[in-house]
Amino acid sequence: MTFRSLRTFALLAVLAVPAVAQQAPPAGPRGPQWLNADTSKKVNQSNFRALEEWPAPNEYRNAAGSPGPKYWQQQVDYVIRTTLDTAEHKVTGTERMTYHNNSPDKLGYIWLQLDQDIERNDSRAALAQRALPKNIPEQARRFLAPEPVTNGGYTIPRVQIVGVNGQKTDAKYFRNGTQMRIDLPTPIATGQKAVIEIDWSFIVPEGGRNGRGVREKVKDGWLYEIAQWFPRAAVYDDINGWQNVQFYGQGEFYLEFGNYDVSITVPHDHIVRATGALMNPLQTMTATQRARLATALAGDTAVFIIKADEVGTPAARPAGTAPITWRFKADNVRDFAWASSKTYVWDAAGFRYKPGSRVIELHSVYPRDAMPLWDKISTKAIRQTIITYGRLAFEYPYPQASNVHGPVFGMEYPMIAFCGARPRPDGTYDKSLEYALASVTIHEVGHNWFPMIVASDERRWTWMDEGLNSFLEYYGSLDFDKSWPQGIMRGPAKNLTNYMRTPNQVPLMTESDAIYTNFGNNGYSKPATGLVMLREHVLGEETFDRAFREYSQKWMFKHPQPADFFRSLVQGAGEEANWFWRGWFYTTYANDQAVTAVETQSAKELIGSDARGANYHRFTFQQQAGLVMPLHFEVTYEDGTKETIKLPADIWRNNEKEFVYGYFSNKTVTQVVVDPAEAFVDINRANNVWKAPPKPIS
Repeated sequence: MTFRSLRTFALLAVLAVPAVAQQAPPAGPRGPQWLNADTSKKVNQSNFRALEEWPAPNEYRNAAGSPGPKYWQQQVDYVIRTTLDTAEHKVTGTERMTYHNNSPDKLGYIWLQLDQDIERNDSRAALAQRALPKNIPEQARRFLAPEPVTNGGYTIPRVQIVGVNGQKTDAKYFRNGTQMRIDLPTPIATGQKAVIEIDWSFIVPEGGRNGRGVREKVKDGWLYEIAQWFPRAAVYDDINGWQNVQFYGQGEFYLEFGNYDVSITVPHDHIVRATGALMNPLQTMTATQRARLATALAGDTAVFIIKADEVGTPAARPAGTAPITWRFKADNVRDFAWASSKTYVWDAAGFRYKPGSRVIELHSVYPRDAMPLWDKISTKAIRQTIITYGRLAFEYPYPQASNVHGPVFGMEYPMIAFCGARPRPDGTYDKSLEYALASVTIHEVGHNWFPMIVASDERRWTWMDEGLNSFLEYYGSLDFDKSWPQGIMRGPAKNLTNYMRTPNQVPLMTESDAIYTNFGNNGYSKPATGLVMLREHVLGEETFDRAFREYSQKWMFKHPQPADFFRSLVQGAGEEANWFWRGWFYTTYANDQAVTAVETQSAKELIGSDARGANYHRFTFQQQAGLVMPLHFEVTYEDGTKETIKLPADIWRNNEKEFVYGYFSNKTVTQVVVDPAEAFVDINRANNVWKAPPKPIS
């Protein structure tokens, strides 16, 4: 492996500069015809120019991508009492919300998110639902099988303001789609708070438009995964004021941090896992279960808390038949979710970053239908997530992480993930299902970092949570199993090639609900692949990792915006990389590097000496689709040796369409291959190879 010196590169770049630099247009075609795009405009069209899209730094967010000296965010605390009625599949609750105004503004009202209202038949998501296609794949039909909820959404019988002396008065409020505005009798000034109480209920759907809080019947009974389930305060921040984006199901959520005290009353035979730490194990667990949990947490190997043959037996529950209330507390989280069922097998293990350090509890609960897969993979995958993400971002700060099996194949909330994948009814499965469960577990548990702790706005920027998380999932998967098939991973550049060839794309900097096609590739795969390229082939692993950790740690428990991420990496890595941010995030340009000519000249003819090598080789490369990227190419010589040359993206600064590279050598070139490792998602590899014409037979 050879890395040509920057000094040599600089000399040759200067010699190759044409009289008029060729710059990329700000928009236009994506194919080879891009070379003929109009560049006559007398403006700076370079991909390397400064990004005008970034907002000006201010006292809240500075030019280094860090929280500024006057950065602020709101805090919202909740005390919730809720009950699950398994006969009617109904969740009923009452909440006391304490809203702390840390902003510099007086607030005369508070907006809440009512995500369950997406299940209303007159919701915007329902009315915008497209007709079913004529042909529906067999594996997709099960999502349409459950009966629709005819009375979906919230019933809200009470909304009251609690005064400083505890007196309660009915609040003036109105509902708009999936939001509700509560008017305050007196505006809350900076440093003040408002206390609001709300009663509500809803039917837990079997499928639903939300797809995140649902129920499913398995062999031993019903599973309930309860999420986006209570009225939650919307974010008020320095970017949007109130974040009033409606919930359509695709753009997920953006919430304030706060402290939670949640009591969940369920049937006596149910097991509950939730966000937070369980506060009353004596009332909710048997003595045997508590002893098993202590053993599990003392070690690092999964131990059954409830075994498969104990599911549904009296021994699996404390004495009695009355409903049991499970109480959980969670500090500094931005949401709360829970799951409940009488069908759960339960295993757990402990984890410590260092010997003698605090114990992080790892829990997995799943029905017997999910065995033998879940007991083999789930807790092990949680553990790997804690390790990999802890190394690349920051150590997991919460007391526990749970993974719950159910109808939601993959969804995340603080300290709890909902994941799918189960064996066939006879208990058999293919190896690929292990990878499916491990990947979805790593991904969903990994969301604790992004966006549960580094709390970006998912309603607007899918890539900031799904993309960053998919990027880290790639490395977590490799850490979990070095032989993980590359072809099924998000991250390797070649896996994105087909998508990058498609003309029907939108830029990554498109708001979540406006991504109308290829949502998975846009929100997950493309940003993950871009960051892998940036780490491994542009900045270098050590440089990238240092900058990425700095971004992650300075925005823990805060609300970063896209420019904060870009600026953080620029400052931390010491690399402006405007060409990368613009090309990969703000456009749909593709990468098509081509080798168009290779010629050799006698060194004596060129410079009058062969001291530096008998031959001078010139290589002509073109960028034929608008996206500038580093140039890697492999040269094969007549003697069979090979040399890989890696040049930075800066080679395109003076001519973004064509670059001519050259060097002296005593060897004869027989072949050139552009991007030999398929590192840069080249959409047309047919023009990546040059071969010397065969020598005439003498």
